[in-house]
Amino acid sequence: MIVGLWRWRGNPLCRGTDRREAWLSLWAALLIALGVPLAGWAAADAAHEALLRTAHEQQHERQRIQATVQHVTVLPPLDSETETAAGAQNRNRVTARWTGPEGNTHTGTVMLRHPVEPGSRFPVWTDAQGRLTSRPMSARSARSYSLLAGLAAAAFAAGALEGGRRVTVRLLLRRRYARWDEEWVRIGPDWGRTGAGN
Repeated sequence: MIVGLWRWRGNPLCRGTDRREAWLSLWAALLIALGVPLAGWAAADAAHEALLRTAHEQQHERQRIQATVQHVTVLPPLDSETETAAGAQNRNRVTARWTGPEGNTHTGTVMLRHPVEPGSRFPVWTDAQGRLTSRPMSARSARSYSLLAGLAAAAFAAGALEGGRRVTVRLLLRRRYARWDEEWVRIGPDWGRTGAGN
């Protein structure tokens, strides 16, 4: 690309739009090669810090306690096709009772994949008020999500740069074609008639 720019610099057929397009492509390639990885790294780093804070808060606020099964309703698999449902497991809607961290008894419904019997116990996660919640995020999950955020930011930055380059090249082409039309209007009537304008 740089060799091409250097070769074109003294060529009388090289228009200003050609030089601008070549410089634009060079800068876009440099920004994609250097800027996109930096943008991805910065986004991943920021996301990792935020997600680690969230994971730490969740691990501090949520407790794993034992709940007692009161009632079980067996539901069919989500995929009800007979061919594919043969190996699928039933879902169990379990009404359970547990004592929250504050000492109050709570009742709620949980979906389980493995079979349970009334009176058996299984682990659930609750918040500080004893309400059911999801498992707290782990540091490993935070790392995985931050990596995905970095990749998404890098892809967005690369797409934005390439999209901007293409739009600018299209504008340069329009300007080039408009100038060609102006030149054609000026010299078109004399096309092919040597010396007709003299």
